[in-house]
Amino acid sequence: MATHPNPEAEAEVERAYASALARLAQLQSNRAVTSLFETPGLAKPADLNALAIPEMLAWLRRAGYTPSFLAASGLRCVHVAGTKGKGSTCALVASILRQYKDRYPGGGGGGGGPVGLYTSPHVVSVRERIVLDGQPISKEKFARYVDEVWERLTQAAREEAAAKGGVVSEEELQGPGTKPFYFRFLTILAFHVFVREGVRSAVVECGIGGEYDATNVLPAEAVTAAVVTHLELDHVDMLGDTVEKIAWHKSGVFKPGVKAFTMRLEEGVDSEHMRALEVLRERAREKGATLVEVGWEEVEGWERVAGARLQGPFQIYNEALAVYAAREHLLRTGVKLDGVFGTDEWTLNDYPPEFVTGLREAALRGRCEVVKDNDGVEWHLDGAHTEDSLVGVGRWFARSSDDQLGPESVRVLVFNQQGRDPSGLLKALLAGAYIGDGAPPAFTHAIFTRNEEQKPMEGEDRDLSAQIKAEETLRQTVGQATQTMVHSSVQSAVEEVRDIAAQARKDGKSCKVLVTGSFHLVGPVLKTFGCFET
Repeated sequence: MATHPNPEAEAEVERAYASALARLAQLQSNRAVTSLFETPGLAKPADLNALAIPEMLAWLRRAGYTPSFLAASGLRCVHVAGTKGKGSTCALVASILRQYKDRYPGGGGGGGGPVGLYTSPHVVSVRERIVLDGQPISKEKFARYVDEVWERLTQAAREEAAAKGGVVSEEELQGPGTKPFYFRFLTILAFHVFVREGVRSAVVECGIGGEYDATNVLPAEAVTAAVVTHLELDHVDMLGDTVEKIAWHKSGVFKPGVKAFTMRLEEGVDSEHMRALEVLRERAREKGATLVEVGWEEVEGWERVAGARLQGPFQIYNEALAVYAAREHLLRTGVKLDGVFGTDEWTLNDYPPEFVTGLREAALRGRCEVVKDNDGVEWHLDGAHTEDSLVGVGRWFARSSDDQLGPESVRVLVFNQQGRDPSGLLKALLAGAYIGDGAPPAFTHAIFTRNEEQKPMEGEDRDLSAQIKAEETLRQTVGQATQTMVHSSVQSAVEEVRDIAAQARKDGKSCKVLVTGSFHLVGPVLKTFGCFET
């Protein structure tokens, strides 16, 4: 964050930042495209997804940009899609690229500038989504750039209204009705930040899908590598109810003449995932991309980086994809890579010290994050919300706690999932954390809570049916070995954890906590620690 010479300047930054957040808050309830911005000449297709890219291009143009302008600015991006692991992969690639930021030659795609990263969702602060050289964009710059994009869109609305001869109030022009919905606005904002800050290397994560995602206005000339991480069922209403259909959407990030990277599946994988891989292959042929399948046997035989901040045994696959994609980006932007690593004969074990540092230092809020509070309690936090991801989180926590699985340890689960049936998700987590017959339960205590940070107001009634169902699922799965509790707020849940930890200390026992099931839970838990800026 920038240093200001006096309290008045600090106060002005806070005021501007609060104003920017207030503007963004309006967009969350204004996702529809207003009649003022109807795109002429477009018939409404049966698949509403098909309108997404034309609409996004129109919004981009109103903000003063075109895909060709982004490419001409020198911006070069690694574009990442997938169901699980895409955020971590993005953070890993960006961290590697930062190690080379002073080595880019001049010309298009190179020549210094900060390394950009655009991800979603955010966990504590919206500024987490737009990262420059490993740090969330400052409040000062965030506020300034939000205002610039907002005013550009307002002026475009003013000019379009005048051209149509209509009368539109200034209040309406300035309001959210002349702006795209939240994710589209933030995507345009990220591109605006990258251009204004002179970013030449960036990593961009898809929001949902790929083919029709707002980020997919990036042209082939601005993309150095595409990545599709692990595929599972998610967002089925938008993307389809099979992994093959989801693969079709995710592979929308493939570009002609650009290499795309994914994991080649090991033998014995279910037929649905094998068919999904065939979809990726076919889509690469259709789009003129080169699909590079990273072999699982190569990854399994790789001596991965020790001490990585992004923990979890499943991260090895994200790390491998990151190495492939970052290497491709560096070569495409003119960076010379020494030794075997710079030749076609390279393997994962040839990666240089800069890659080691990048993989070790990469971090992403709410993904395999470990935080110690003021009382020394170790909190493990991950926003996993699919069955496959929760299996991995369970394994991660069990391995981090395997030295404490005796009677002298206390292990607390804090869990919630309100948007989906919690039963299957919780069972997946418990399966991942299962140590074996005769071992103590993975969790001595389990707290099921809603996502609201604050306790309910007097007289306020909150629906706890999802939390009660999750509690019943756990009891049916592990019996009475785990003490269970239900809470109506994160605040009261965290207080419960602290009481449990205090008692553990009195009894001479250690205490570890796992918070998972939703990013909407992880964020409020982190905020209760009081040490993270929003």
